Order: sequence, then structure tokens, then C-alpha cells
Amino acid sequence: MNTQQLNTDSVYDRTKEVKQFDDSKIGVKGLVDSGILKIPRFFIHPPENLPNKVDPTPQNHLQVPVIDLAGIYDSRRKEIVDEIRRASENWGFFQTVNHGIPSSVLDGIIEGVRKFHEQPKEDKMEIYTREFMKKVRFSTNYDLLQSRAANWRDTFTVLFDGLDPEEIPPLCRDIMMDYSKHVMRLGETLSELLSEALGLGPDYLKKIQCTQTLVLTGHYYPACPEPEQTLGTGRHSDPDFLTILLQDQIGGLQVIHQQCWVDVPPIPGALVVNIGDLLQLMTNDKLKSVGHRVLASHIGPRISVACFFNGSREEKSYGPIVDLLSDDNPPKYREIKMRDFLQFFLTTELDEKNCLDYCKL
Repeated sequence: MNTQQLNTDSVYDRTKEVKQFDDSKIGVKGLVDSGILKIPRFFIHPPENLPNKVDPTPQNHLQVPVIDLAGIYDSRRKEIVDEIRRASENWGFFQTVNHGIPSSVLDGIIEGVRKFHEQPKEDKMEIYTREFMKKVRFSTNYDLLQSRAANWRDTFTVLFDGLDPEEIPPLCRDIMMDYSKHVMRLGETLSELLSEALGLGPDYLKKIQCTQTLVLTGHYYPACPEPEQTLGTGRHSDPDFLTILLQDQIGGLQVIHQQCWVDVPPIPGALVVNIGDLLQLMTNDKLKSVGHRVLASHIGPRISVACFFNGSREEKSYGPIVDLLSDDNPPKYREIKMRDFLQFFLTTELDEKNCLDYCKL
């Protein structure tokens, strides 16, 4: 692909340009490796979606909660449950420390994702696809073909439901499998704590299969020559029950709180946890799934590993939990099958969709 042509055509044909890029299968990293000095036009976001040069509302006093999980099986459990409830109701985001996953495993998965993205492009091209049901795939912007502005990142995705480990590339296979087992255990622990925070039995969310399916995405955000024109990931909320995110030490993740964008600073050894749209739906808005984004930067690559708990992919429907409803708190959402929920998400532009609005009564 002639990358310079992406910016020099006198008549701009976005559809052609996007198809040319997608067909090349080189990803954003391939563009950077080609030596571009300006980003292709389809990566440029409208000014209203970009960070303000001067933020008139200082957010220095706002800090995403950090919750220490040490002691969840002794006298601190009630305190931890209360902290998780407050964070999930007010922020929809919190960071966890002493979560039980060894630092060697955290470092290993970051390095594994790096190795995948930095291998020869020909090896990655073999699994480049837009087929969402592929259990192992490489792509750039799942919504590239329908989005108005692309995000400056590449993604390696592994769906662990029914996965044959041999499908994962050998250079990161062992750490992917090891990390997924640790995250599944942590996800079940968090589901217990969230169940208790809702006043339900500790196994409630597990019984209805909220943590049954795990999808891991290894994001790679190359250094951007024009970060003021684009985003690493546009504003969105997650279409799942719960997300566990590991970020490296570069930073750039922000969350909406009190109508401000608040930084989620990297903390060595910490994991970021956020409530997904489905859990807000099931709790009838008691727990919050909130907008977040990732800034582009001259510094890079930034690497993050997001693990999404998507529930059952069978014919099971999810709706507001009956035990949380009352005459004063009637259901705000209809029941919806997981497959229909994900279908809506995957066929709508990341920046503009609202899965919760789609499900409202």
C-alpha cells in the first residue's frame, strides 16, 4: 500500500481509503513502521471529541477509587464489599491491589501482547480478520468500516469459550492461558463481592453465568505523529458484565465522572475494574457503566490487556434482577438475549452507540 497516497489525493474517497488500509492487513503499527509523518484522514476525530487544550474544570480533586482486596476472607470483607458498592454506584470504575495475580504474570502478559504485535507483519496478517466469531484474531478497529473516525490502535483478540489453545500463536500461548486462568478466578471473586454489595447471595451472579465467557483483547497503541488529531480509543462503555483491565505504565486512560474526564493513572501491580452495560441493566441502574476513552500520544507503544466477562452465549436472556425491583423501582429495561446485545454492539459505531438505550423499555 502506498501510505503517502492516503494523504495526498486531491479528491478524498474515504471508503476507498479505508478499504485500502483494511485490505493491507498491516494495522496501525504498519503505518508507523512505513514512516508516515501525518495520520491518514480517516483517523482524524471531530474537534468536539478530542481533549480540550485548556480544561476549564480542574479535576485534580477527583481520583478513581483504589480498593485493597487483602483480607476478603476475614474481618475486612464487609469493608471491602462496602468500598466496591460505593465505587460501582458512584464511579463505575475502581482499581484493585492485592488481587492475587502475581506481578510476574502481569509483566508476562504485557510482554506477550507486545511480542504478538511486534512480530513480522506477515505472521499477523495470517489471522487478520473481521469475522467476530473467530476465536483468535488480529484486527484494527472492529468498527473500522462503519466508523466516522478510526482509533489509533491494533488489537489481538482471544475468545476462550471452547478455545483450542493450539490456535493461539506459540510466542504468547503459554502466558495467555496462564493469565486467563488467573483472571477467571479473580472475576469469580469480584462477582461474589458485587453480589454481596447488591444485598444478594455471594454466588448469585455466578449462578446466572455472568462470568462464564471470557474475551481477552491485547491492545497496542503505537506512538502517534499527530496525537492531537485522534484518539487511542473513543468514548464508549463496555457491552459486558464486568471488565478487568491491565495497563502498562504509559497512561492515557480516562473516565467520565461529574462531567469531567478523570485520569486513571497506572499503579504498578494494580488492575482496573469497571462495570459493564449488562450489569447496569441487571441492577436497574444501581451500578453504573460509564464512558471512558484512551488518549493518543507521541509516546509509545502503549499496551493494555482488557478481559471482558460476557456471560452465556446460549439462548439465555438477561434483564433487571427481580429481587432489586419494587413499586418504587420498576424495571427500566427489557430482557435481551446475549447474542442480540452483542450483535447490536458489533454493528454500531463505537463512539456513538448506547447499548443501554437500545434495551430501555
